[in-house]
Amino acid sequence: MELRNKIVLITGGGTGIGRATSLMLGKRGAIVVVNYSRSLVDAEGTVQLINNQGGRAVAIKADVSQDHEVRNMVDTIVQQFGTIDLLVNNASITRHIPMDNLEAATEEIWNEMFDVNVKGMFYCARAVTPFMKKQTGAIVNLGSIAGQTGLGSSLPYAVSKAAVHGLTKSLARALAPTIRVNCIVPGAVATRWWTGREEQMNNLAPNLPLQRISTPEDIASMICMALEQEAMTGQIITVDSGQTL
Repeated sequence: MELRNKIVLITGGGTGIGRATSLMLGKRGAIVVVNYSRSLVDAEGTVQLINNQGGRAVAIKADVSQDHEVRNMVDTIVQQFGTIDLLVNNASITRHIPMDNLEAATEEIWNEMFDVNVKGMFYCARAVTPFMKKQTGAIVNLGSIAGQTGLGSSLPYAVSKAAVHGLTKSLARALAPTIRVNCIVPGAVATRWWTGREEQMNNLAPNLPLQRISTPEDIASMICMALEQEAMTGQIITVDSGQTL
């Protein structure tokens, strides 16, 4: 699929992997909608960078865990641009809780994690589907190796990402043949999620087969590939410098 002039919505598109993806898609000529929930300054900065580089981008606020906000966001995009061609379900949250501290995994944390990381991705996919079905579209969900290994920043986070991997396969079946759905699964990535734990990240790198922590741009390039590749759907693609070998 040619990305030039395609309308792409990127949730959490102003920071980290979302920002790198927004900038990369902007350079490839896509019209980029940068969604944010709280990071207004980051989203507006990302939009400004794309526009200054000759691209076209706008920022739009919506909490993806709220179905009505997602539907309103999609309606606004369609009113402005006519349709939505591509969706990158990037917005996710976590809590840092020791895996063996089951009591700390409260009902509130479980609900919060699944509302954003799983239901939020479903709400966005559901909202864009009627418009994508009129032509051909593509969705990329962001998973995590936590969903494969069972390890991660917290038990609820790991389980929520395993659910994202399952959601990807189910949506791929439900939306074929007009909409492709794939999942990119990062390992450790040098983003602000490591704030305060930089030493831990730096100590991890030499122990990986490729001896490097992935960058947001590494993940963004694979997201773009998945959006472009017309012969692929329902795939869970790991990008982790060999971390899960």
